[in-house]
Amino acid sequence: MEILKKLAAKELFKVTSLNSISVIFKIGIGLVTSKLLAIFVGPSGMALVGNFRNFISSLESIATLGFQNGIVNYIAQSREDNLKLNKIISTVFTSLFMVSLLLSSGLFLFSEYLCVQIFGTNPNFGIVFKCLALALPWYATSIFLLSVINGLGHYKRVIQINIIGNAVGLFVSIIMIIYFKTLGAILSIVISPSLMFFITYFFINREINFFKAIHLNQFDFKIIKKLSSFSLMALVSSVIGPMVFLAVRKYVIHIVGLEQAGYWETITRISSYYLMFITTILSIYFLPKLTVATSNKETKSIFWSFYRYLLPLFSIGIIILYFLRFYIIKTLFTVEFLPVTGLFFWQLIGDFLKVASLILGYNLLAKKMTVVFIVTELFSLSITYFLSLYLVTIFGVEGVVMAHAFTYLVYLIVLSMVFRKSIF
Repeated sequence: MEILKKLAAKELFKVTSLNSISVIFKIGIGLVTSKLLAIFVGPSGMALVGNFRNFISSLESIATLGFQNGIVNYIAQSREDNLKLNKIISTVFTSLFMVSLLLSSGLFLFSEYLCVQIFGTNPNFGIVFKCLALALPWYATSIFLLSVINGLGHYKRVIQINIIGNAVGLFVSIIMIIYFKTLGAILSIVISPSLMFFITYFFINREINFFKAIHLNQFDFKIIKKLSSFSLMALVSSVIGPMVFLAVRKYVIHIVGLEQAGYWETITRISSYYLMFITTILSIYFLPKLTVATSNKETKSIFWSFYRYLLPLFSIGIIILYFLRFYIIKTLFTVEFLPVTGLFFWQLIGDFLKVASLILGYNLLAKKMTVVFIVTELFSLSITYFLSLYLVTIFGVEGVVMAHAFTYLVYLIVLSMVFRKSIF
């Protein structure tokens, strides 16, 4: 009982508990969306949705110049200095707005070409990229605003925004999927995030007068230079990463078919639901803590608070998931998706190793270890790509999740060696 009381008194527990409400809500929304996708689009449509998700993930990082974690870092360091805070906001907002406009122009002009590259020869999906061109500036700005709120240390605000945004996203998804099937599912991925702008703008105005904080004469190239290290790190993982998965999925479609690729997208979707809990806590709680940690002792304390409290809970959760896998597939999807149960073992092993290594990966971001981050990220993505292509020819789609597990085993070992003084 004494241990439980100590745990309940910790800030981490309070943030985790509040975040759990948001994550559970988001998972519930995801489950509803998954069921709709299973009924209305099937495994083949799921694969196409996965292709577009990978594309938009890369685009999001380019549109925000990979600045998200850097914004959190510098806002956290400057939140007591209004002049410096306004200069950061002015510089970053101006940069992102101009980049978004350029990308939107490209999306509109090359919509047909992109349609062929992402969806094959289906001409019905060309409109998706034109809609994305219109939505992108709003989407990029909402990500920026959320990063500012996070950097200001308002964890509750971030979680509230996520809850409201997820509710809006559910409503949009239901309408679009029911009426427009696969096209609707893809369009909902475009529309829902752009609506987040209005939600984040409402909340940030309760902290600072956002547009009054923006002055073009405060644009400072030194800030862009400082953020560039974060940009390089984020662009490697968030641009190259999704493109690697897109290439792997296209190879899976070529070797074993669109339906099998849909099964992999399904297990990836399930994985994303339970990983939300860990990644959100890392972003809103651990990253700011790691940023201000100045010694190995402080960093070690942060690492082990993660390994003592969150990793064991995650381990119990994935064991339960494994034994309930048949029930989960029948409930969330349809009997058509039962082959996905054969992918659970290696996916869960890989996700455990991934979660164990994530806290170390976030420390690379916090300490701006740009070269180490880029080298380890490119190394792990190379393993994923080449091993996936090799194992798919031997084990079919199961080879992809086997490659996932092996990749994160190697990644964890490498990062443990890098931060051995802060771990042991």
